[in-house]
Amino acid sequence: MRYLLITFAAMTLTFAPQAQSASDTIHHTVVIKESGRFSGWPANHGIWSWGNEIVVGFQHGYYKENPTGGHAIDRDRPSENKMARSLDGGETWTIETPTYADRNKTSLDPATIEDGIDFSNPDLALRFSGGSFHYSLDRCHTWQGPYTLPTFGRPGLLCRTDYIVEGKDRVTAFIAAEKDGGEEGQPLCIRTTDGGRTWNLVGWIGQQPPATYGYAIMPATIALKDGGYLSIIRRGGVFDGQKRWWLEAFLSPDDGHSWYMLDQPRIDTHGNPATLTRLDSGEIAMTYGWRSAPYGIRARISKDEGQTWGSEIILRCDGASWDLGYPRTVQRPDGKCVTVYYFHHPDQPERYIGCTIWDPNADYDN
Repeated sequence: MRYLLITFAAMTLTFAPQAQSASDTIHHTVVIKESGRFSGWPANHGIWSWGNEIVVGFQHGYYKENPTGGHAIDRDRPSENKMARSLDGGETWTIETPTYADRNKTSLDPATIEDGIDFSNPDLALRFSGGSFHYSLDRCHTWQGPYTLPTFGRPGLLCRTDYIVEGKDRVTAFIAAEKDGGEEGQPLCIRTTDGGRTWNLVGWIGQQPPATYGYAIMPATIALKDGGYLSIIRRGGVFDGQKRWWLEAFLSPDDGHSWYMLDQPRIDTHGNPATLTRLDSGEIAMTYGWRSAPYGIRARISKDEGQTWGSEIILRCDGASWDLGYPRTVQRPDGKCVTVYYFHHPDQPERYIGCTIWDPNADYDN
């Protein structure tokens, strides 16, 4: 046990304090921007890529300014699940309606998997949402499901898409469940070894947050080269006597069964999740929204499996309010990263889906 404690202490993440400018190595594109509409939250849906073909999901509703300061979406009008597809590495996009919603835009009845899913299919995509999942074997053109997941002794699940394919029949997914008394939430690691027919609890990630006010949700996870997992959790709760919203990291050295909180990162994003991407170089990219002035999207790079992280890279800082972020990131064949998020720009009140294409290997000036 002494050896393990020393090992995990060494796996803390340290950040350089100064941010970097990426003005010469990035450019922005628009996925969808419509007058009178609210397009948001790609992190709640997922992103998938095959070379320069990229698909991302998002919610498409109607814009309405919230007088209480909340999200500027009209809760009295219907929202739709949408997808955007790019065939040129994020430069241009087309909008699609996914087949996992029927013509009345309501979810289909849950189904049961009789034959196992072949997770080794190169055109596979999985989407986790709520308490169920869908799968596609044709690059998100058609979807099968939903397939209901067990609730693992909790009142319900709060799934977002975060999974690792580990074989023809095996996928490990990282989701969140409601706390014992309801409300969000606590993350957990689950796994199927029979092509999705059954799912088992592998391990809870961290302690269950307090019932009064506290949540741990939206894990963003990557497999480490030594066989472990690193997961960045979106947190909210009472911290040092005040309500705060931050990111914190957990490490599992034993295939997801046990998890250890790391000292760093503890990033005060003011309520935005992170996403992790394994780069072709072997490095890890972390991107996240920044909900404090100057509002925008930021990134960090780790060259040593998450033990330390480089300086913060400002991908953009021209947001008009906190109502933005929830990014997803993939890397295209030329090495550039494609980060998709929702954004609020000063030139219009509506929220839209934006895209930033940036070079993770560039030398950014302080």
